[in-house]
Amino acid sequence: MARFQGRAARVPLLETPAREVPLWDSMPAFPESRVLHLDITGPDRSGVTHALTSILARSGARILDIGQAVIHDALALGMLIELTDAMKASPLLTELLLKAHELGVQVRFTAASGDDYQHWVASQGKGRYIVSVLGPTLTAGHLADVSGAIAAAGLNIDRIDRLSGRTSLDAPSGSTRVCVELSASGTLASEADFRAALLALSAKDDIDIAFQHDTAYRRHRRLVAFDMDSTLIRAEVIDELAKLAGVGAEVQAITEAAMAGDLDFQSSFRQRVALLKGLPESALQRVVEQMPLMDGAERLTSTLRQLGYKTAILSGGFTFMGRALQERLRIDYLHANELDIRDGVVTGEVREPIVDGARKAQHLAELAHAEGLNMEQVIAVGDGANDLPMLALAGLGIAFRAKPLVRRSARQSLSTLGLDGILYLIGVRDRETLAPVQVPQPASQA
Repeated sequence: MARFQGRAARVPLLETPAREVPLWDSMPAFPESRVLHLDITGPDRSGVTHALTSILARSGARILDIGQAVIHDALALGMLIELTDAMKASPLLTELLLKAHELGVQVRFTAASGDDYQHWVASQGKGRYIVSVLGPTLTAGHLADVSGAIAAAGLNIDRIDRLSGRTSLDAPSGSTRVCVELSASGTLASEADFRAALLALSAKDDIDIAFQHDTAYRRHRRLVAFDMDSTLIRAEVIDELAKLAGVGAEVQAITEAAMAGDLDFQSSFRQRVALLKGLPESALQRVVEQMPLMDGAERLTSTLRQLGYKTAILSGGFTFMGRALQERLRIDYLHANELDIRDGVVTGEVREPIVDGARKAQHLAELAHAEGLNMEQVIAVGDGANDLPMLALAGLGIAFRAKPLVRRSARQSLSTLGLDGILYLIGVRDRETLAPVQVPQPASQA
């Protein structure tokens, strides 16, 4: 239930252990009260909500708000009901307290005026946000840092949910993963400053912290576009080809500079491809067969498919690897570069047009239009500087195990979990997927 906040102080009517049964005598002293706030706590059991609402039903009570949570078998149930004069003259509270005693729970009543309630209703237009905390483990220090940043930004935490499965005390080190989702509300003075504060905490605590607006779009994404090299797979294909061609060091140096944003992608790409001249076509298949998938790639894509998402590869890499991944992961769309091969040998050239950052963003917009989607319903995932245009265009742009420049520039960053950690950012819990959780391997890049 949303937290009740009134301008005037609320008046607690009765706050008594369930074993004591007070009378309703104090209610007539507060004739201005029009709203009653009920807080029920105690050990959870079947039928508590039914039993208490049945008593309210006999009084014809109108429920203004309700919320319930069960945390480790402990019940927290809250209700706001409209308080009428007839209820004030009835034994309603006594009946509720007797039933609570019978059920083994405690109930607390607080009265508020109609003006207090109307003030709360008027505040519903405030911003609502989701802050996701992800990592191999969660400590009190992590949560203290994140909740402190939320409070410093002027926001209030309304709810905390755990999306990951429970962790065994005997689980070996490095085999666990945690995601908790904090729902916050309030007026955010500077979103840029808040994101910067969360990014700093992410680096300090070695966790991932994602910040999203809590809107309908957040729950209805429908298209996910992936970069390929170092995103869907654990290495750069062109670097692996270069090793087979005997020019690995030269090509890798150019690749690092391009991914970090120090070199123009198109010119650097042509330089690297030129160094592959003379490589036999058979080397391409060797790279396909030896290339490992990124941690969590299969679990992520299979779950997205079950949920009805469309998927795409938008890559500055090569189509021969993209086609192999498209078949293995059942990806819907593919746009990548075509390596020129003649007489079974790489010519050192690439066919136009080259898929660079601008073209990735263009393809993403075209796919969204073809699927009839708003860009807010689109997710883009990548690790390099040439992914930034599509990360900025998508409603949810995620820098995955990315270079520092890309992490700073993207709205979201994921580095401590595998690719399937993206499921948490769209609100999917571990128990809602059919495939088992995969523990990520050490990242291949800083």
